[in-house]
Order: sequence, then structure tokens, then C-alpha cells
Amino acid sequence: MIRLLRPQVKEGVLRVKPYVGSEANLSENELINISSNESAFEASLLAHDAYINAAKDLRCYPEIDSISLRRAIAEKYGLNPGRVICGTGSDQIIDLIALAYAGVGDEVVYSAHGFQMYPIAAHAVGAMPVAAPEQNLTSSVDAILDKINERTRIVFLANPNNPTGTMLNQDELNRLHSGLPSSVVFVIDAAYAEYVTQNNYEPGIELARNQNNVIMTRTFSKIYALANLRVGWAYGPTDIIESLNRVRPPFNVNGPAIAAAIAALGDHEHTERSKSYNQEILSWFTEEVKAMGLVVNPSVANFVIIYFEEKSSKNAGVAYQYLFDKGIITRRVDGYGLPNWVRVSMGTREEMLIVRNALKEFVEQDE
Repeated sequence: MIRLLRPQVKEGVLRVKPYVGSEANLSENELINISSNESAFEASLLAHDAYINAAKDLRCYPEIDSISLRRAIAEKYGLNPGRVICGTGSDQIIDLIALAYAGVGDEVVYSAHGFQMYPIAAHAVGAMPVAAPEQNLTSSVDAILDKINERTRIVFLANPNNPTGTMLNQDELNRLHSGLPSSVVFVIDAAYAEYVTQNNYEPGIELARNQNNVIMTRTFSKIYALANLRVGWAYGPTDIIESLNRVRPPFNVNGPAIAAAIAALGDHEHTERSKSYNQEILSWFTEEVKAMGLVVNPSVANFVIIYFEEKSSKNAGVAYQYLFDKGIITRRVDGYGLPNWVRVSMGTREEMLIVRNALKEFVEQDE
């Protein structure tokens, strides 16, 4: 028998490229952090008060299955609470789906510039992530379907997509689902759904309601401004939800987070104000940057990506560093296969004016 000198990690884990976050924590003189697509505003005061009140009792475990939050979500969207699952962010639900439905020898398909957690989740369970090419930085239904074979177990689709900000309309979403084998789990990641104002958008609720292989994931980290609490949820067929609950850790969402999320759902004024503001500032900032002669990819979410010429002395890396040195923390998106782009989340009006001015100075400075 061969004796190993040390514990051996699974091969799939060694293929994982760790998720790379922003460098906000590296800046000692941070002025503006617009690197992580967080809300421009603080959380609802109702959510804040609910969190503080729930934090008065930290001795006991929280609900084993987030039942009160699942009921609140179900009431808001007209869903069956038994078909809702909650997690520590939608990231955990993505991991649970991979754990339950994919393994060694299987393939997980995702859009080429899609969320980095998809290939990480696939590798972690020993499956092989397969990236489908995009068209004009938009997920391509035909390209995704071309990647489907007998080894495909899951298709992940971020809609709207991070970091490109683009989306597929409801007809394209339906066409993609229609082309998938019924044995493939179709995951619609609608983390930015609340920001979308286009009439032809549907976050995936109807497909998840009516199809037995579709699950939609959502988060409280974006428009609800609860990123620090890590709360997400998903809606899908009973058998998929039951399967995920078999591998979901008990008590996975903490009590104060559950209380804050329920309160945030009920503060409709805060949500609508955040959505309206984002639509206004996103449009303004996009036009301002385009007026500088830069290319901005159209976005329906709360961020944009800006293109910088690769061979220019003012390439993406130089632009990122220039803003960083000004105390403005943006996001390089090399890990998404977009080395010539920089992602900018929408902050407050005051912050975005500073960002606009700094970017204009960068563009106009002498070579």
C-alpha cells in the first residue's frame, strides 16, 4: 500500500481559481467604494431596526429552515413557501445546486462572462465548467445550447448578467429552456432583478413555477442593501427544493438576518426609491462617460463596465490604478475574461460626480 505524505485534496478543488473580490480593504484612505455592486443607499430603517431588535437575543439558534422569511417571500411574490429555500447569500444556493446535481464526469454550462461562482461551484464538486461564448457581451441562447450534451447536468444563467449588465428577454429565456433536456437543471440567477425596468424582462418566477427543471435564485445583497448579512433565496419545483434541503446546513441563515430581510421586503418605499434613483444615475453616468469618448456597455443593473484600449498608455489597468490612487475603488474584471474593462457600481450622486470628474481628468491628461 502506498502511503501518502500528507492529505490529498480533491482534483476538482485544485482546479478552482479562488473568487477575487475588490481591493477596498487595501486602501487606507478610502474615499469611494464602488467595486462590489452594492446598493448606493443604506438598508431600510425598518430592516436596521429589525436587525437590532433581533440581535438582543443571541443565545438561541435561529429557525432551522428560515420559515418566517420563506413565508414573507411567498406572500410578496404569490409563491408556495414550501417551494422556497433560503441561504447565506444566493452563493450558498448555487453551491448546494452543484453539490446536489453535479459531480465527477459531469459538465456545468454557463455564459462565458458569467458570475465567477459558477465555475468555482462546478470544480468544487468535481464537475467540469463549460463556458459558452457570448454575443456582444450578452448571453447567447444558441451558444449555450450548442454546449449541451449527455454529460450536462446544470446550466447557470445570470440574468441580468454580472459583470456585463446585459440581459435576455422573456422570449429568449423561454427559448433557452425549451432547448434544454428535461434532465438538465436550469438555474436563473436573478440577483439584479429588482433594478430592471424593461417591460420584456421576467426574472424566472414563471418558468420556475411551471417547469420541473427550473430554479430561480435571488439575493438581499443588492437593492435591499443587506450584503453584510448574506441572505439569499431561491424558488423552484418541490423535488429540487427538497433535494437542496437535504444538503443545506441547518440554521444556515442567522436570526437577525432573517428579521432584517423580512422588514426589507415590507419597505416598498425604500425599494422603489432605490430603483428609481438607480435608473436615473445609471443613465446620467453612462451618457457622461460616453461623452468622454469611452465605450460603455449598456446595462440594466446597478453597474456598468467601461472599455479602455489594451495597447494604449491609458489601458484598463492604468485607469483602475489612477482612480484607486484618487481613493475611488472600482473593479477589474480580468477574472471574467474581460481584461480591457473596468466595472463601476452606482454610488450616491455625490460619489458619482466625483467619479465622473476623476475619470474625465484621466481621459484628458497628456499622454
